[in-house]
Amino acid sequence: MRTPSMPTDGRMVSVLILGLSFMFVFTSFQTQGNMQQVVIESIKAENEDFRGSGYISLAVIYAVFATTNWLAPSVLSFIGPKGCMIVGGVTYGIFIAGFLWPQTWLLYLTSVLVGAGAALIWTGQGNYLTLMSDESTISRNSGIFWAMLQSSLLFGNLFVYYQFQGQDIIGYHTRLVVFSVLTVVAVIGVLIMLFLPKPGSSNSGRTDNLGGPYQALKSSFALFKTRDMLLLSVTFFYTGIELSFFSGVYSATISFTNRFPDSKKLVGLSGICIGCGEILGGAVFGIFGKKTNKFGRDPIVLLGYLIHIICFYLIFINLPSTAPLGDTLDPSYLPQGQPSEVIALFCSFLLGLGDACYNTQIYSILGSIYADQSGPAFALFKFTQSFSAAACFFYSSVLELNWHLLIMVIFSTLGTLTFCSVEWRSASREKAKPDTVAYD
Repeated sequence: MRTPSMPTDGRMVSVLILGLSFMFVFTSFQTQGNMQQVVIESIKAENEDFRGSGYISLAVIYAVFATTNWLAPSVLSFIGPKGCMIVGGVTYGIFIAGFLWPQTWLLYLTSVLVGAGAALIWTGQGNYLTLMSDESTISRNSGIFWAMLQSSLLFGNLFVYYQFQGQDIIGYHTRLVVFSVLTVVAVIGVLIMLFLPKPGSSNSGRTDNLGGPYQALKSSFALFKTRDMLLLSVTFFYTGIELSFFSGVYSATISFTNRFPDSKKLVGLSGICIGCGEILGGAVFGIFGKKTNKFGRDPIVLLGYLIHIICFYLIFINLPSTAPLGDTLDPSYLPQGQPSEVIALFCSFLLGLGDACYNTQIYSILGSIYADQSGPAFALFKFTQSFSAAACFFYSSVLELNWHLLIMVIFSTLGTLTFCSVEWRSASREKAKPDTVAYD
């Protein structure tokens, strides 16, 4: 039961601290993921004993992430959202630090570790954000968090851009500097989490009665079988595919396109452009959600769909199909076969903007429909998303670019239709309800 007189100042501060902590942690992880395949190819060039694969590492992360999401609500019921986020954050720091001593076995071991940590940090985050919000503030708070989180793409990739500029092989000294800095940044993010107010403390949101670990797991299975959650799972599945594409595949595709004059520096610039799109989307569709959501969430998701379809077509004509699999001089479909750096970076921006359209509205609809089951709801969201991301990273090592784009076109269409279906059903239920007291 929400309390109408509950002050919002403390909850807003909590959301800002949450966003700041994730900005630091994911400045490390998202920057690392964006350049992981490129860095690993450089390690292989120096060390013939190293057999690791960036795509396989990311696939392992998201496969473990998907599996352990089923257990995350049980852990959440035991140590709470703050504890989940801190434990999860520590695993991210360990994973980043592992690149200071590149070993094949260590890469895959830390990939398993951070996959489990990801389930904890994201289930804790979704539950915490919901407890610090209500029906009138969930869109705004989701947008604030999303914009702060995705600003990590600016800072980390700007740093990488200057470090990688002019280098065909990312040498040991450069890797040492980059991963030392990223490890420290991740640690700072975890330390900031220590200052998060506990839900239910003074002016700090609602408490959440999840029951015991077994009850939390039982609730997750029951929720997953409901009609709305099954429909939303198709949308979640698409966000996982496009997440893995823009966070790992697209940057590698640009880097391996040797018709660009300095393809390695474009890795950092691509990440920055993705971040700009994400931040703009988070600000417009989240922070100003009361105005942009006037006609519901579905127009924003439809806009994200249109943005991504245009983006996929531009990528198709601009980059060679073989580029995700390694260095290539193959021509594009543009005149003289020369790919355009401007189009490549514009597509990075569109990938981020479209992703923000989907994710801000997913956070909003989950926080609204499942306000009293936020832990299991967000765990199921991350389960489906990470499962599809893992699948994408597994097939990324064998599929050419055109097949990636076709898969995303199919699932973006299905995911958009199912989201709109749930939104329309939710709007119909709201209209059928008697008038209620407005909060805040």
